[in-house]
Amino acid sequence: MKLGISSNTFAWATGLPGSIPPCPLTPIRLLEKAQELGVGIVQFGPNLPLERLAEKELTDVIKHARSWEIDLEIATAGIDPGHLRSEIQFAKRIHAILLKTTPERADGQIPMRTELSNSLRAIAGDLADAKMCLAIDNSRITAQDLNALLESIRSPWLGAAIDTANPLALPQGWQISVRVLAHRTLSLHIKDFVVQAAAYGMGFSVKGIPVGKGRLNIPWMVESFAALRIDPSAILESWTPQQKTLQETIALEDTWAREGVEYLRRFIPD
Repeated sequence: MKLGISSNTFAWATGLPGSIPPCPLTPIRLLEKAQELGVGIVQFGPNLPLERLAEKELTDVIKHARSWEIDLEIATAGIDPGHLRSEIQFAKRIHAILLKTTPERADGQIPMRTELSNSLRAIAGDLADAKMCLAIDNSRITAQDLNALLESIRSPWLGAAIDTANPLALPQGWQISVRVLAHRTLSLHIKDFVVQAAAYGMGFSVKGIPVGKGRLNIPWMVESFAALRIDPSAILESWTPQQKTLQETIALEDTWAREGVEYLRRFIPD
């Protein structure tokens, strides 16, 4: 595995609806953070889209990434073939090593299995021509359904992206995701969390926590991929809780990123 960060590692610094910092995180600054943390991958998501940059800014991002030996990944949302073809070409243009998407429509609804299959089959040739891998995120679709979908298409350019926390909303635990999808995984998004009982034992709340201090069994997860000789990118992310001020929240986000990389280096030395 190769360790990296994403624009979602620093979601508060990048800017969330109703909470935009005075100086939001820029793509170059995200690359600088990767260099400071000593990681070799940066995934740019929809909250920090590179395709919206002016040409000079985009050229600077590509130049700095090459200079600092940082691999680029692109994350998007949607399965519309036209949109994905555009993203494939953009990813190839900036020499990205991976494209990831979340299977959903523009209105946020999850497509039916037939629609998903048809859309992915439609762009399988584009992926092959561009020699670009596309990872389908498991956050909106069960591991079993995603595995069956990928099995039915059987493209070497299609795989899975496992998120360790988001699938809890399905609901489905991260261990099931790893057991079912590990052999198809191209990208692993590592978020740690704790589950706390609500008042009077009725219900639960799930909260983010620094990687290594929550429910994730990182050694087991890394060993599971190693046993299959699967080598996905490992992207550190977090659900950083809001503090009294935005400045304090962003500072905590930075602390969690540093602590997370330090912990993961015990198991992912690159």
